[in-house]
Amino acid sequence: MGRNPQIAALAQVLPASQGVDERIDWSEVEEIWGTRFPADYVAFMEVYGAGQISGEVRILLPVPRPDAYSDGTGLRQETLNARGSWEMRGGSGRAALDVDPDAILAWGVTTGADIYCWLTASDDPDRWPVLVYGRHTNPTLQVHPFGMAQFLRRLLTDDEFQEETISVVLPGEPSFVNWREEKRRWDAGLDPSTGEPW
Repeated sequence: MGRNPQIAALAQVLPASQGVDERIDWSEVEEIWGTRFPADYVAFMEVYGAGQISGEVRILLPVPRPDAYSDGTGLRQETLNARGSWEMRGGSGRAALDVDPDAILAWGVTTGADIYCWLTASDDPDRWPVLVYGRHTNPTLQVHPFGMAQFLRRLLTDDEFQEETISVVLPGEPSFVNWREEKRRWDAGLDPSTGEPW
């Protein structure tokens, strides 16, 4: 795949030096999920892979991978969590955002228990907006009319946007660590997020 412009923009603020191409068979993934995935997510998996951003945001694998250091279940478990939370929520928040829970597909989580998802109502995955299911965000349910990479870029560069869309505080200098490097650091007795001794 050629250089995705959204991932190229993200790489300006989020170094990809600890990224690893997951070498995913996307035809297999599409068969499992019954849909194509957004081009920026596909490119993210090729440039960064699954892992953590700034020790607070975890980008999930599209399919289970038992050897993954953390949360090797892929998108499925967090998607079930997001859909279940949507079903239980009720009230004015849910009424203001009336969507079919089957259209919710998670792609990331935070250490503050926020779930980042797509709303997959469009046949074109590149038009899927981001749904934030925030634990301590206001409002709890938010839809942003852009894709995952643009959402992450804004999260990392816009303090006001960050306050609205994440329940934890991100450190000043954005970083990414692929799950393989996290595992290597853990096995070496180092902090998986920073690579520093505990």
